[in-house]
Amino acid sequence: MKPFRKLDSATAPDGTLLTLFEHDGAFVIRVNGIELMSTRRHHSEDALAELVCAPLREQVDVRALIGGLGLGFTLKAALRLLPLDARVVVAELVPPVIAWNRNPAYGLAHDALNDPRVELFEGDVTDALRQNPAAFDAIMMDVDNGADAFTTASNAWLYQHAGVTLAIAALRERGRLAYWSADDDRHFATMLRHAGLDVTTNRVRAHATTGPTHTLLVAQRRATEEVAGGVRRATADGQGVRRSTTRALE
Repeated sequence: MKPFRKLDSATAPDGTLLTLFEHDGAFVIRVNGIELMSTRRHHSEDALAELVCAPLREQVDVRALIGGLGLGFTLKAALRLLPLDARVVVAELVPPVIAWNRNPAYGLAHDALNDPRVELFEGDVTDALRQNPAAFDAIMMDVDNGADAFTTASNAWLYQHAGVTLAIAALRERGRLAYWSADDDRHFATMLRHAGLDVTTNRVRAHATTGPTHTLLVAQRRATEEVAGGVRRATADGQGVRRSTTRALE
């Protein structure tokens, strides 16, 4: 059996150790010794971008945000689908992860990061969200293993009510917000629905035909008119008053 060859290591802001290995032509990132991602198993990362970006192919002036660069697969899939006038912001917190992807010898996301549609945001994705209110048609969150933070403890905030609210505020009307999760998380899906999103749950294998099954939660912001209409109907049906034509505020 061919050995794993250590190429580099990095420390996340909270002290978590990330290590890049090469094994028989494949690249693997381990977190504190446990495999986080591999170039051999990226089908669910591809699917995350496909579910969110495919409906935007014919749309003009698309803006998308990807939280977490990883090994670059979500970014590459998004670029294959989005139009030439799209803009894709990629937020990555750990500088060495960016360096690994930029290294042409590794063949990861070097070309994708040089695509003129791509803007690299070196920092926390929460800062990218705060700095871009109502800016994105698509937000793809792949910053950790899901609501059960594995890489960086502070990532858990993104999956709490405050983090979800911040992400929704960064969406354009009818924008899509998607989360990659290692496991099925019905509680988190329920939280997204309570936040005013329509949610679909997709179970996708890590590899096209084998490997563990991951969960992709795709949520869409309801149109202002739909929210307002629901409020008017509930008011009229519940209290017997004349329906108002006033728009609801989100």
